[in-house]
Amino acid sequence: MPTIKEAVLHAIENLPEDVDYDDIMETVYVQQKIAKGIKQLDNGECLTHDQVKERVKKWLK
Repeated sequence: MPTIKEAVLHAIENLPEDVDYDDIMETVYVQQKIAKGIKQLDNGECLTHDQVKERVKKWLK
């Protein structure tokens, strides 16, 4: 399992040469959010499909 630093460096190395700071920050942000989501899934911190449908139903009222 790569360290966070290694994962970030790898992601940046795969960006095009003309990348700007905003692109780098977005890439790191998205990578962090995906890692957080995977960790939550591994810990069982998730909702069922039916639970999500109920929440969305309440938002759309």
